[in-house]
Amino acid sequence: MRELIRLAWPVFVAQVAVMANGLIDTLMAGRLSATDLAAVGVGSAIYASLFISITGILLALSPTVAHLQGARQYGEIGEQVRQAGWLAAALALLTVLLLAFPDPLLAIARLSPEVALKVRAYLDAMAWGAPAILVFRVFYGFSAGIGRPRPVMVLNLLGLALKVPLNWLFMSGLFGLPALGAAGCGVASSLIAWTLAVLAWVWCRRQEDYRRYALFARWSWPERTRLAALARLGLPIGATFLVDVTAFTFMALFIARFGAVASAAHQIAASLAALFFMMPTAIGHAAGVLVGQALGRNQAAAARRAGLTGFRLGFGCALVLASLLALGSGSIAALYTRDGAVRALASQLLLLVALYHLADAIQAVAVYLLRSYRKALVPMTIYALALWGVGLGGGVMLGLDGIGGMIGLGWGPAGFWWAAIGGLWLAGLAVAAYWWRIARNAQNAVAPSATSP
Repeated sequence: MRELIRLAWPVFVAQVAVMANGLIDTLMAGRLSATDLAAVGVGSAIYASLFISITGILLALSPTVAHLQGARQYGEIGEQVRQAGWLAAALALLTVLLLAFPDPLLAIARLSPEVALKVRAYLDAMAWGAPAILVFRVFYGFSAGIGRPRPVMVLNLLGLALKVPLNWLFMSGLFGLPALGAAGCGVASSLIAWTLAVLAWVWCRRQEDYRRYALFARWSWPERTRLAALARLGLPIGATFLVDVTAFTFMALFIARFGAVASAAHQIAASLAALFFMMPTAIGHAAGVLVGQALGRNQAAAARRAGLTGFRLGFGCALVLASLLALGSGSIAALYTRDGAVRALASQLLLLVALYHLADAIQAVAVYLLRSYRKALVPMTIYALALWGVGLGGGVMLGLDGIGGMIGLGWGPAGFWWAAIGGLWLAGLAVAAYWWRIARNAQNAVAPSATSP
């Protein structure tokens, strides 16, 4: 437990710093107008569905490095990081192209012309920072895999410190700059992304502790074998993120049909759900590193114990956070907006977020543990059935009055959240059960060798 907490808290702080950037965007946009808040909500949902899914492919680096660290194959870690850099470059090009053409997703939301214009400007600004974020993600996966997440934490805190002044500068148009409104959030985020990417690799090159990995010892061209190995694990991880995020994105786009008030209230609820998600994500990531390193040392029993500890800590923290959210929903909603209608609806949705978060904690820990066992295809299938089928499909049935000939109950935004809760609980329990089987089988497989000469 001590080792898990040692690894988890810097990851948690680092990820909260990243999510706080989105929280700041929501708060500052809400102070401008409901239109700017809706634009940030829809724009960030589209950005997340594209970008998080793509960066998820690079998450294959962390368990790969953890296995090699446990086996003390330090030179191979350096080569894997260099190959991940090539993968990041290819993914950066894809990301920029996708952000430049968001029309199919905008069509689903049926936005007003004013909101649609602001969403396009926001996505254009975010595209400039996409390559830097992917390069930084390679550093993140490398540092986390070797059990040194603190540099990432420090850099993300630096980025957070820059966020408010840069947002203010570009959103309000200080010092003669044009007032960009919602798009100013994207400009600030892109500038911060490039700053952190450059600082991360400069710091890595100068640190004595990183020299054993020989990251900068030689130039490496893309190697098909290593890239294929990363892709085999990374593509299902990215697809899992795609299912998860697009279910949330389409939920936001469908809710946008109810108008700016509903879209703004949903953005508040979604931002809190994403922020709270950082706790089980950090715990799952840390537990996954410990499991990967134990498996690299051929210690399957220790790996299983680390996984169980991760579940206990993750769900315990989730209970505390969910309780606080349920008790303070009205006060929390009031922090986001002065609009009474938005505040009233958001306070109702936050009660549902509390139930959603408990399931989120279970699935987050389970899926990170499974990646350390190099199991990503089955979780991807589970997520697709549960989140798209039950969550999004159920949301359409419960939330809307009817679409495509289907009968809807017309519960509005709450209907989408109730369906999402059901889908996520189904996914969480299924992936947790799958991990239990995989971990038990791995332990039983190595048990005979422990008594052999």
